[in-house]
Amino acid sequence: MSEVEGKLCVITGSNSGIGKETTLGLARKKAKLVMVVRNPERGNKGREEIVSKSENKSIDLMICDLSSMQSIRRFIQEFKAKYDRLDVLINNAGAVFYKRQMTVDGFERTMAVDYLGPFLLTHELLSILKSSAPSRIINLSSGNYRTGKIDFDDLQNAKNYRGMRAYANAKLMVLMFTYELARRLEGTGVSANCVLPGFVRTNLGRNSRSRLQALLFGMMWPFQISAQEAARAIVYLASSEEVEGVTGKCFAKMKQVDTSDASRDLETQKILWDMTERLLGIS
Repeated sequence: MSEVEGKLCVITGSNSGIGKETTLGLARKKAKLVMVVRNPERGNKGREEIVSKSENKSIDLMICDLSSMQSIRRFIQEFKAKYDRLDVLINNAGAVFYKRQMTVDGFERTMAVDYLGPFLLTHELLSILKSSAPSRIINLSSGNYRTGKIDFDDLQNAKNYRGMRAYANAKLMVLMFTYELARRLEGTGVSANCVLPGFVRTNLGRNSRSRLQALLFGMMWPFQISAQEAARAIVYLASSEEVEGVTGKCFAKMKQVDTSDASRDLETQKILWDMTERLLGIS
């Protein structure tokens, strides 16, 4: 029996790229899955393909736009009306935008999709994760976090906006959020870990709406790893008994890795957490 067989896993951004391959990998291990996607048409197409390849029909599709806090809260209500447990939450969805955009909530869009959305989604699912313990939270960061910076005077990148810099900042926030979350969850049976998937062939650059970035990403295609290869570490963290109880760590290629001193700064982690709660209006 698979370690994750019959367990319920929620995966955001699961109709393409790493998220899709992660969903397929867990489906083949006979997990019960909830694909959280923004686009119903692409989501249904992805779901049908995964069901066909895995022969696992226990795959639900739910709609949520991670750039909208209202959409996230609506998803939470719908999810809790359908399910009374959650074993694994995988915050995979991500995006980068070439030009600075604001969401309906007044947040810079890259930060909203990559950090604020996953923060709120996780926060709203904590009660069900705790009641389902032992359970796991897996957040996707990026090696780009190393060039990120936490500027509390400009968290939303209003000054001299650059898409990849905003993305790097958000992925550093994800890493720091994971470490702080793991500490806050000590003793609950809920683990929180982060993954650096590597330089992966995904639609990230193509979705930036920048022809230059799309071209650059395309030129780097031969040097990138496949989404299937990147997904292995996430499937491992979601399903393996080897990492049962492991929390507050970062993984790359299924191995624990050390991250930068900046990402490990406890005071900055706590300040970031408090500021995020104020931005989202939660406590």
